[in-house]
Amino acid sequence: MKKAIFLSFLFVIATGLCFAQKNTQYKQLDSIFSVLHSQNQFNGSVLIADKGKVLFKKGYGIRDEKTRALNNPGTVFELASCTKQFTAMGIVLLKKDGKLNYEDKISKYIPELSCWDKVTIYDLLRHTSGIPEFLIDMEEDKDPTKILNNQDLINFYANRHDTLRFEPKTRHRYSNTNYALLASIIERASGRKYADYLHERIFKPLKMKNTFVYNRRETPRAIKNYATGYVWAKDSFEKVTSENPRHGDRTVYYLDGVVGAAKVNSTVEDLFRWITALKNNTLITRQEFEEMTAVTKTSLNKNIPYGFGFDVSKGENKFAFGHTGSWDGYISFISQNMIKDKTIIILENFNLGTYSYDNINQVLDNKPLSLEYKTKLNLPDSEMKAFSGIYTDEKEPEEQHIITCKNGHLFYNTNKVKWDMRFFPVSGNEFQAIRQGGRDGVLRFTTQADGATRLEMIEYGKVIGSGVKLVEVTAASNEI
Repeated sequence: MKKAIFLSFLFVIATGLCFAQKNTQYKQLDSIFSVLHSQNQFNGSVLIADKGKVLFKKGYGIRDEKTRALNNPGTVFELASCTKQFTAMGIVLLKKDGKLNYEDKISKYIPELSCWDKVTIYDLLRHTSGIPEFLIDMEEDKDPTKILNNQDLINFYANRHDTLRFEPKTRHRYSNTNYALLASIIERASGRKYADYLHERIFKPLKMKNTFVYNRRETPRAIKNYATGYVWAKDSFEKVTSENPRHGDRTVYYLDGVVGAAKVNSTVEDLFRWITALKNNTLITRQEFEEMTAVTKTSLNKNIPYGFGFDVSKGENKFAFGHTGSWDGYISFISQNMIKDKTIIILENFNLGTYSYDNINQVLDNKPLSLEYKTKLNLPDSEMKAFSGIYTDEKEPEEQHIITCKNGHLFYNTNKVKWDMRFFPVSGNEFQAIRQGGRDGVLRFTTQADGATRLEMIEYGKVIGSGVKLVEVTAASNEI
């Protein structure tokens, strides 16, 4: 009896410690994302799981600037390139059904592209095709009033009779065109629309009720709890859609009808169902999953760290897969560590959003936090405006670096390029960039022996440019 009581006592203590640990982890994760959100570096929804159990899920910021509705774990986001894993699964399922083979030439399904007769489905899946990037090529001849689709893409390349960038299988080079063509192969091999096929074979069986293919400009419709993708209007902190004249990117409108490389929309909760299904081999066998996440080699014996729609990392006691995405004001990140069984899913509806991947893993591994992103310093406007001015480049005198101050941030441009980059203060003379994906960038100001102010532009600790202050910017130009 005493032994049973003692064991029960130990169980209660262990349960309490486990709860306390999870509560601490939740607070740490919330603090990380709250700080990023307060610094204009995060706006979206997060789900983090440990060994199949959800440890943290929460939304941050606004999903709709018109209604001021907020993001939450059920908010729907465009997945951008994280769409590719679903396109790849569509191909795997068609192979499973005997409708195609990975070694099939793409001309079997897309005869219009017989000029690329050496390219196989396998090459498309692993980005070893040599096929050029449509986001670059189709930008040249775009009609800003028309929305193109996958057939337009096929016709575009069929008419050009492009040569490949390299011999298939000799290199690995990421190209969105590969997955747009895979979507068309899905349609032609299945006899179903890409959106319908994914719904019937993937989303519906997995009960992903808020996941679907959606072209929000080509076929707009009202969607409950939908997050609109935003960018900043030039020279402003107002959020607008990409094609808004105050930002001026019509490419997202022009290419809105192209599916396969993007256009699946989902929630962090639905994506957790997807990851769980992959782990449990719900849709495909273990062998098929291993083929989908294999690290293979080019014909020149170089590793290909890309499976079927996944970035893959494998080695001794190491196996992780996932993907990132960035398009049309959306950022997406899906990561599954198979060894530790840890899941990280992040969806954002702001194009300059980032996430503290290292800090998240430190929390999950119960390690001390070494903050990945610096915290904003509340520097008085008067001190910040002292850095405003025109700085003459020290190596190229004809180039001028233009610094202005607005809303507690410094804006960086040049006389040649309107960069519209924003920096917030992290010390009395250093300013950290708000940059897509969290890429590092710092502006550092120092006073020279002659009293002039010197600007250094630093990227990942390396000075990449510098200038000396020439002319003060007028007070009027410092206001919005």
